[in-house]
Amino acid sequence: MLTIDGSAGEGGGQILRTALALSLVTGKAFRIERVRAGRKRPGLLHQHLAAVRAAAQIGQAQVEGAALGSGALTFAPGQVTPGNYHFAIGTAGSATLVLQTVLPALLTACGPSTLLLEGGTHNPAAPPFDFLQLAFLPLLNRMGAQVSAVLHRHGFFPAGGGKMEVSVQPAARLTRFELLERGPITHRRARVLLAGLPRHIAEREIAVLRRRLDWPEECCALELLDQRCGPGNAVIIELGSEQLTEVFTAFGERGVRAETVAETAAAQAARYLAAGVPVGEHLADQLLLPLALAGAGAFKTLPLSSHALTNIETLRRFLDVKIAAESTAGDACIVRVGEGSH
Repeated sequence: MLTIDGSAGEGGGQILRTALALSLVTGKAFRIERVRAGRKRPGLLHQHLAAVRAAAQIGQAQVEGAALGSGALTFAPGQVTPGNYHFAIGTAGSATLVLQTVLPALLTACGPSTLLLEGGTHNPAAPPFDFLQLAFLPLLNRMGAQVSAVLHRHGFFPAGGGKMEVSVQPAARLTRFELLERGPITHRRARVLLAGLPRHIAEREIAVLRRRLDWPEECCALELLDQRCGPGNAVIIELGSEQLTEVFTAFGERGVRAETVAETAAAQAARYLAAGVPVGEHLADQLLLPLALAGAGAFKTLPLSSHALTNIETLRRFLDVKIAAESTAGDACIVRVGEGSH
């Protein structure tokens, strides 16, 4: 049984989620200790428990330590079983992070699956639904699986209440791909989501986006959502090229000015455009696991975050695969998985 140090690297919940995902795929049992020791509230929170329970259900696993606040967990998987599943977090915890935990095993399962997930769909420090639908899932589909997602209801922090449905048609095995060139930007769009908050918040955010990115009015849109989804506010920037669509997001928070929220999202997009890379910082983190499962691949991205570096170390504990990151000229690096890496 593998023993994982949950305080390693950035010491967050990603270590647990990656370990759960890889345990399901490989059949290897593990014990994780000092769970989320790097966080202000260490141990398992509701959304981490939801991920553990979802993984246990899909993988018919034996679990010890699955309790709120627990600092250690043992997970011994059985057979991964595709099918129809409903996972409700019960709080505003991220539904997309629960999906991130169970999806890898279903990509090469013996049959199709449908997942209905309830909780937060647009949370700080988690990939929002738009990122999954527009940036991440199309690249997964390029690897042979067919995954589609539908958003039934937005769920913002702290209210939650979001609902999303994901359908998975698995592949016999995942195939590699390379993303080393971005090419010219073919489309650009900014959307401001607003639920149960004054309209002027979105108008101020759009004004900042237009000024900061030098975009015309038609590239920016305000989407007023049902106030029952709120209170909630998100700024979402899409940048499309021949190879992929990248998505950059910032969320409104109590006590943070609308102008600051918009500036945060615009700064992410501006850095990406200036670097000339195809893969942004957060997408790079998401691509590591599926490419490792494929056993090969490469992409050019911004310098890897501590989050991504911690993820790589967890991947190496479960998989015999080489992963290397090589700095290149400018604000960029090339990540190679499998052959050609060292």
